[in-house]
Amino acid sequence: MEKREEDKSEVLQDSTQSGRPTEDIIAMVNKGVEFIKEIMDENERLRFLSVQLQEDNKKFQSRMDKGDYHAYLTDELRRLEDEKERLCEEYKRVESENQEYANRYVEVEEENNNLANLYVCSYQLHSTLDFEEVLQIIMEIIINLIGAEEFGILLLDEKSQNLIPMSMEGIPLEKVPPIPLGEGIIGQAAASGENYYAPEKNESRGETDLSDPMVCIPLKIKDEVIGVIVLYRLLPQKTQFANVDYELFTLLAGHAATAVFSAKLYSEAQRKLSTIEGFMELLTH
Repeated sequence: MEKREEDKSEVLQDSTQSGRPTEDIIAMVNKGVEFIKEIMDENERLRFLSVQLQEDNKKFQSRMDKGDYHAYLTDELRRLEDEKERLCEEYKRVESENQEYANRYVEVEEENNNLANLYVCSYQLHSTLDFEEVLQIIMEIIINLIGAEEFGILLLDEKSQNLIPMSMEGIPLEKVPPIPLGEGIIGQAAASGENYYAPEKNESRGETDLSDPMVCIPLKIKDEVIGVIVLYRLLPQKTQFANVDYELFTLLAGHAATAVFSAKLYSEAQRKLSTIEGFMELLTH
């Protein structure tokens, strides 16, 4: 005993003399205690699992001893079939959700593309003040974004209060008569400032009825209507309007109205300036 105490004392003295603090030894001892505790906890868990497996084995063996093989297998088969049915239903539900997400992703992607295209087109609309060029840009936007085959732009003449055709696609311009404000579908849409959509698409490919458009979109600056965009027929490959088309109609009408109004004012200002310059030249000579 005295020898052991002396050895212990020598170890402590050696550890102190060698520079190792006593705390390191205590930390090593604590780690050993924690490791032993973890082993005991794991052993307890394994013992519990072993007892549980033994109980299950006893129940199974009891049923087998009674010759209840068929009943056991029948119950197990029924349980597996129920589990299979549950998994199949869960799979169908997840597959349906994935399909909905995929369809929604396609719709959102299409809307983003159309809005991006509209942004580019609106930039083009406001990049020029040439009246004819603005009308041409609007026509190209309607063809590319909306997919229209026969349509046109009519502007309101403030003096006569008639809607005058300025540009048409698929219909000769000279065949479109002026439309009095408030008369017919087009005149009423211009007078009210409300968008008009026909109840259903006319599938006939015969001669177009100019008084019966599919869509009529007023061009408005705030509450003042300066004209209308009229659609009579879509391209053959486009069977119906998409939801985004109605948003494009409204956005396009606002941008187109601003561009047309600005270009018209600029053209009038240029014409007046040319007249004034002509008078000035006459006076100076």
